[in-house]
Amino acid sequence: MALATVDGLSISYDLIGTAGRPWVITPGGRYSKDDPGIRELAAEIAATGRRVLVWDRPNTGESDVCFDGESESQMQADALAGLIRHLGLGPTVIAGGSGGSRVSLLTAARHRDIAAGLAIWWLSGGVYGLMSIGVHYAAGSFTAAWHHGMEAVADLPEWEEPITRNPANRQRILDQDRREFLATMERWMAVYSPRDGELVPGLPDDDARGLDIPALVFRSGESDLHHRRETSEHIAQLLPRAVLAEPPWGDTEWNDRHTPEARKEGLFARWPLLAPPLLAWADEALA
Repeated sequence: MALATVDGLSISYDLIGTAGRPWVITPGGRYSKDDPGIRELAAEIAATGRRVLVWDRPNTGESDVCFDGESESQMQADALAGLIRHLGLGPTVIAGGSGGSRVSLLTAARHRDIAAGLAIWWLSGGVYGLMSIGVHYAAGSFTAAWHHGMEAVADLPEWEEPITRNPANRQRILDQDRREFLATMERWMAVYSPRDGELVPGLPDDDARGLDIPALVFRSGESDLHHRRETSEHIAQLLPRAVLAEPPWGDTEWNDRHTPEARKEGLFARWPLLAPPLLAWADEALA
């Protein structure tokens, strides 16, 4: 584990591999780079002569918490671009799933100079999918702050890992002005309100159409309530150089990952299966 300071934030990361075209892998939710499947996918890619960055986004793992920005995903996207520049990686293949796909899209769109290519899967979408994650990410902290103040926010289970692994994060939460924090949580929730002309929260469709880099989009399962199939198909239509591909698992993969047995393995445990199609696409599109 290494730490970098990016715009005043301490960011935890690891680089796997020593040379070759750089890649970065971003998980979803508030999960860490250390969740099962993340490093394993990175290792599969690095074994073919690439260099792969795995990192803890602000508000995850060992990195600092941060409550700046138009949205949490935008703040994390800017942090990723800053980390890539700090490490001197140059144009990087930006890959991620679920919340990581949104961060990857925003990173590439907002920082075109550091994006060599884009690979995404499990892209959140649909009215239910977007509104439910807005509530998931911000409602608990909002209601805790509203009723009981910032100490109650710091005591929430969702902040347990960032505080345990980076104890200074507790004080960072306690130092937040309650009124400003409430406004931030509402602003972050509002970003997920479905709106015409913005398939991906925070990314206008016109900006997606202008993202002229090689892209690979894995089609979401028809059974997936949170990452709608039509969202994956629509983003593949918007991105001018996108390829839409079938994922290396069955239609019910997302649902299957939430069974009691699969939860023990981890949400991303089967992500290493993505390595062969990712590498085949990269060898053709980024040659």
